[in-house]
Parts: sequence; C-alpha cells; structure tokens
Amino acid sequence: MNGALFLDVGQAQCPKKGERVCGDAFRSRKLPAENRVISVLADGLGSGLKANVLATMTATMGLKFVSADAQILPAAEIMMEALPVCRVRKISYATFTIIDCRMESRTRVIELDNPPFILIRKGEPVDVPHRELVSPKHRDRVLRVSEFEMQPEDRIVAFTDGISQAGLGTDRHHLGWKRAGVAEFLCRRIAAAPTVSAQHLAEQLLREALSQEADGCAGDDMTATVLYFRQPRRLLVLSGPPYDQARDTEYARLIDEFPGRRVICGGTTANIVARILHREIETVIDSGSRTLPAFSRMPGTDLVTEGILTLTRTAQLLEGDLQPGERNAATSLVELFRESDLIEFVVGTRINEAHQDPTLPVDLEIRRNIIRRIAAALRDRLFKEVSVRFI
Repeated sequence: MNGALFLDVGQAQCPKKGERVCGDAFRSRKLPAENRVISVLADGLGSGLKANVLATMTATMGLKFVSADAQILPAAEIMMEALPVCRVRKISYATFTIIDCRMESRTRVIELDNPPFILIRKGEPVDVPHRELVSPKHRDRVLRVSEFEMQPEDRIVAFTDGISQAGLGTDRHHLGWKRAGVAEFLCRRIAAAPTVSAQHLAEQLLREALSQEADGCAGDDMTATVLYFRQPRRLLVLSGPPYDQARDTEYARLIDEFPGRRVICGGTTANIVARILHREIETVIDSGSRTLPAFSRMPGTDLVTEGILTLTRTAQLLEGDLQPGERNAATSLVELFRESDLIEFVVGTRINEAHQDPTLPVDLEIRRNIIRRIAAALRDRLFKEVSVRFI
C-alpha cells in the first residue's frame, strides 16, 4: 500500500449502561485493486437495538455509495430518507463519519453531525480545512467534507458523541469530556508509546472515556476508531515440519533470516528449529488454559505454541469473537496478528498421524485448512496482507 506504507485500522465500542447492544456501528472495506480503504462510523438515534439498526443501515449504505464513487450529497439524502422512522420521536436519524483513504492519493473524510475527527500528526492535533454541503431537502443537516494527504505516522481518530460527552454533568466535566479532552489524551498516549497500534489506541481511548463517567459506566453508546498510516510490521509463522526432511535446515534458518517478528506453531516444528539452531525451549508457567496447552519461548522467536489445537482456537477467535478474555496461546497469537501488517505463513506438509484419529473433534482439521481459515479471516476482517507458502 502506497509503496512501503500500510493503513492499520482499529475500533473499540461499549453499549450504553443497561443496554446489551451498542447503538453505534463501524464498517470497513478494503479495495485492493484501488489501493483503498473505506471506513464508516455511524451513530443511530437513541440506544439499544433500534439505534443499532439505524447505525448499521447507515454504515452499510455509506460503504456501498462511497465504494461506488457516488456523489456524496445525493447519496447522503438517500441514506437519510431510507432509515426507518422512530415510532416515539417520529424521526429517522443517524450521524456518520466516512473515511475514504486512497493510499496513493488524497484522503477524504465526510461527516454528518458526529464529533469532528482528529488528525494527529507528529504527536499533535492538526487543523484540517473543510467545506460544507447543505441538502436542499434537509437544510438542518450539514455535511463537512475534508481532504488531505496522509503522511507516515499520521493517525485519524473518529468517535461518537458518547466519547466526547463522557462525564457529562459530573464535577470534573460539567459539559462532558469534549473533543479537546480526547485530543489531549491521544497526544499523551502517543507520546508515551509512539508506535502504539490502531487497535490498542482505540481500546485505550474507550477505557479513558469510561473512566470519566461518575460510575465508570457508559452514559451513552461509545465507539472509538483509529486509522494509523505506518511502515508495515512483518510477521512470520512457521507451522508443521517440511514434507522433505532434507529441507529441515533451510526451514529452521528462516527464523534467523526473517526481518520481523517470528512465531512457531507446533511441537515438532519447534523441536526441529531448536535442534538445528541450538536453541532452548522454555515453557511459560501458568500460560496454559483448560482447553489449550501452555505456550513457550525460544531465543529468536516471539512466541512458540502447540499446533492444531492452538491454531483452531485462533481461527475461531478471528472468525468470531475478536475480544478474547483470558491470556493463553491462542489469544497471544491473535495479539501478534493484530500488531502486524504483512503476515507470512510457511506451512510444512508432512502428515502427523496423531491428527487422523476420527474420534477427535470435527474442528480439528488438518493444518493447512486451518491456516487457510486464519489467512482468510486476517484478510477479510483485519485487512492484513497475507501470504501462505507450503513446503
């Protein structure tokens, strides 16, 4: 993307206190052929399920129209008119922020009544000029359109008003935390950790907003999104012994030669690497769980795990729940995936007879199929660039 640069996307959200469903929605789409990423953050009227429906419809329509390069004002009018009407308030309403990043061109941000986005550049918020568009059909709805060129290490931060209004009515924040409070927090966090990922920064912003509330609970739906334009971070995953044992040495040396983070998944694979590179494997005490073996460390690697069970659980996390709780081998691997941009799998194809037992769980697929599931989830859900090589 844009030569050597990459766009890291992260988001975190929390429903209003007493609600099980967040009334905000975030959708993102990568268009590889156009070297482009489009993200939409929408906030539905009210809270709960009805608000979520409004927000989800708005975010979905926003993605569709912007992906098709539709004229934004007519598209916004269609979006406003397509929303279902609230029976109580007799209005249909959702606010939104659309971020259209063309990696080799300019970035465009389109906003309707959400708090204005924040562009952090060189550790400081930057004022971005904007123009306003007013619909003849909806004169009370004003679109803000900003265009600018992204620079390396830029971060775009968008959020719903649950974040900027956190703490509203408290002694600390009579009028809420406000956008200025959000910007000040972001600058402090980036100064403390200049390479913090988009996902971690979004999660930290959400936690800080919750801490502004009197009881630590969200007074409104809260969603924080971060887009981070950075040098790509590379990750190598070795899993499974090579089909031809004569290639074991070549395989093991990939660990020393790779310019990035390195992971080994599989006990046989780890033993091959340890033997050839003369390394010791050390199990991390208390890192196991009820369903997964403990993970290990080896000099020259960032993580060493068991194979099929850990990979299967990792696939499940990536395909479904992306907010894992306990720390174990699978959640540690997911965290490394989130922190990386260019992910390379080198998969050995020697058959492990232990995995052909028909009494084992159905989800215990052969290694290469699980890797394909993981690769697809990384591409489709986290927008990573993934390659898979079988050896």
